[in-house]
Amino acid sequence: MTAVRPETTARPASGTSFPADFVWGTATAAYQVEGAAAEDGRTASIWDTFSHTPGKIRNGDTGDIAADHYHRYRDDVALMKDLGLKAYRFSVSWSRVQPTGRGPAVERGLDFYRRLTDELLAAGITPVATLYHWDLPQELEDAGGWPQRETADRFADYAGIMARALGDRIGVWTTLNEPWCSAFLGYGSGVHAPGRTDPAASLRAAHHLNLAHGKAIGALRADLPATAQTSITLNLHQVRPLTGSAEDVEAARRIDAVGNRVFTGPLLDGAYPADLLADTAHIVDWGQLVRDGDLAEISRPIDLLGVNYYAPTVVSMPAAGTDPAAGTRNDGHGASDHSPWTGSEHVSFHLANDDLTAMNWAIDPEGLHTLLTGLAKAYPDLPLMVTENGAAFDDYISPEGVVNDPQRIAYLHAHLDAVRRAVADGADVRGYFLWSLLDNFEWSYGYSKRFGAVYVDYATQRRVPKASAHWYADVIRRNALPAAGAGR
Repeated sequence: MTAVRPETTARPASGTSFPADFVWGTATAAYQVEGAAAEDGRTASIWDTFSHTPGKIRNGDTGDIAADHYHRYRDDVALMKDLGLKAYRFSVSWSRVQPTGRGPAVERGLDFYRRLTDELLAAGITPVATLYHWDLPQELEDAGGWPQRETADRFADYAGIMARALGDRIGVWTTLNEPWCSAFLGYGSGVHAPGRTDPAASLRAAHHLNLAHGKAIGALRADLPATAQTSITLNLHQVRPLTGSAEDVEAARRIDAVGNRVFTGPLLDGAYPADLLADTAHIVDWGQLVRDGDLAEISRPIDLLGVNYYAPTVVSMPAAGTDPAAGTRNDGHGASDHSPWTGSEHVSFHLANDDLTAMNWAIDPEGLHTLLTGLAKAYPDLPLMVTENGAAFDDYISPEGVVNDPQRIAYLHAHLDAVRRAVADGADVRGYFLWSLLDNFEWSYGYSKRFGAVYVDYATQRRVPKASAHWYADVIRRNALPAAGAGR
C-alpha cells in the first residue's frame, strides 16, 4: 500500500522547484470517464437519470459510454506511466459497487476497482480513491436523497465496504468531492443531479453530507491500516468583494458563509458558524436539523484537506432600491432561475477579469495562492493537497495529428507557480492533481467542454496526449517549472 508522505511539515525547495516528495497526479470522476453504465451489475445513479432527462444536458449527451475508461483502463494507465505521473485520483461509482445503496457489494463491481488499483501499483502510480463524486444511487434519491438523514448511514456502510475490499492496496481515501455542488447545485439551483430546486432541501443536504463524511471517516478508520490517510475535497470559493464598500464586504461575508464555512465550520472547527445560522434561520430549523453528537461525528480528524480551485468568486450587494432578482450571477455554476446561494440569493456575482477559459471562468492564479496560504494560516497543522485545477479550452486535432494547447500550458504554468509560491510562503501543500487526465463528460455541458491533458476522439475513443500533457510530464520529470513561456 502506498500513501502520501505522513510528515506534518512541508520542505520547500528553492527557485522554481517543488519539495522533493511533492506528489504529481491527475484526476477523473467515475461517471465522467467510465462508461459501462449498465454492465456487471451497475444500476442507475442520479446522474444517469438526470442525463437521460430531456433538456438537462447540452446536446442530449449522457455518460453511458463517456471515455470508456471501464474497458480501456489498462491503456489509460499506460498513458499515465508514459507521462511520468506519480498518482491517480479516481472516484468509485457507488451504484457499481452497491447498486441500491444498501446491502452487500457486487463483487463484479469491486473487481473493476481491484483491477484498476493493481494496474496502477504495477505501473508505480499511487492510487487515490474518492468514494463519492456526485453519483448517488438512484434508489437512495427515490427514498429522499441527501436531504434525508438515513443517506449518511448508507454512505458509511458503503465506505466500510470499500475499506475492507481495497484498504490493503489504497493508502489515501477521500470521502466526498465538492459536497457544496452536491448540496447546492443538486438541490438548490437544480443544474446538477438530481435537479431539485428546494432551498431547505439544499441546507439539509449540506448537513447530511457533512454527517456522511464524519460517519465514513469512522467506518474507514475501523478497517484501514493505521498508516492510511483520510481526507475530504472541498471546492472552496476564493471570495472577494467587488469594492471595499460595507455593502460589498457584507455580500462577501454571506457568500463565504454559505459557500465555504457551511463545510469548514463543522468539519474543521466543530460548529456551524453563527452568521450562517442567522442568514438561513428563516429556511431551516438548525436546532432540529443538527442532533446531539452530530458535530463530534462530523469533526473527526482527517489527515489531508483536498482543495479544488478554478476561479475566484467576486460579489457585490445590489444597490438600494433595485430588484434583487435583477442582479448578475456570473458565479460559474450554470444558468438557472433558482440560486444555489441559499439564504443569500440577492447577492450579485461578477467575473474577476476578461481573461476567460472556454467555461467563461476568469483565469486568476493569484486566487489559488491566496486560498492556500489562507487555509495554511487558519489550519496550520492540516496538510493540503490541490486535488483539482485545470482549464477547458477549444481543443482540436491538427491536420498533423497533434493537439496544440498553448493557453492551457500558460494556465498550468501560472497556477503551478502559485502553488510553488504558497509552499515557499509556508503552506504545507503535499501535491497537485491536474484536472483532468482525459477529456470527458463535463456534467450539464456534456461533451462540449474539454478539460483533459489527453484529447479523446469520442467517435473512436482514440487518445491523443495534448502539448500540455507533454509539458506537464516535463514538469514532473524536473520537479520544477521551466522558464516562463517554455513549451515541451
